[in-house]
Amino acid sequence: MAMVFTNSHDSPLYSSQWTPASNGSYAGSCIFLIILAVIGRCLVAFKAYMEQRWLNAHLNRRYIVVAGKSSEAGRIDADPDAKNGTLITANGVEESVKVVYRGDNENLPWRFSVDLPRALIFLCITGVSYLLMLAVMTMNVGYFCSVLGGSFLGELLVGRFIQWHESHGH
Repeated sequence: MAMVFTNSHDSPLYSSQWTPASNGSYAGSCIFLIILAVIGRCLVAFKAYMEQRWLNAHLNRRYIVVAGKSSEAGRIDADPDAKNGTLITANGVEESVKVVYRGDNENLPWRFSVDLPRALIFLCITGVSYLLMLAVMTMNVGYFCSVLGGSFLGELLVGRFIQWHESHGH
């Protein structure tokens, strides 16, 4: 494996079958890497968007306790953030309830409907990132510049949607 950058147009990409035979196929490989890098940034932006959506859905989830039910009433009665209200049931009867919103500083519970898509999105991000890393490891200047250019273009297109928090995963 070459340990210096090369500008050869016949560097294999991902397999010996993907070895550009002409300047046009080399350019096609570079365009593929640019698109792959843009897709990588789009996946990171999509994950950030979904994380915000999942968090908002969780924060807006309300827990309602109907009068006479004692399962969580003691805990909710002691909650200073709980608000008193009324609930109109299907029968039209109003019952006294307390609505509690979740605070910001608690860990989110594990939910299959959230954690499975989160893991699948991260799997795709990791796969694309490793493919880009392998392209850079060919030490081909054109592939390297294509990955950098695609990352720049992707960040230019969707970077505003990526919200970094203290504990980001990428």
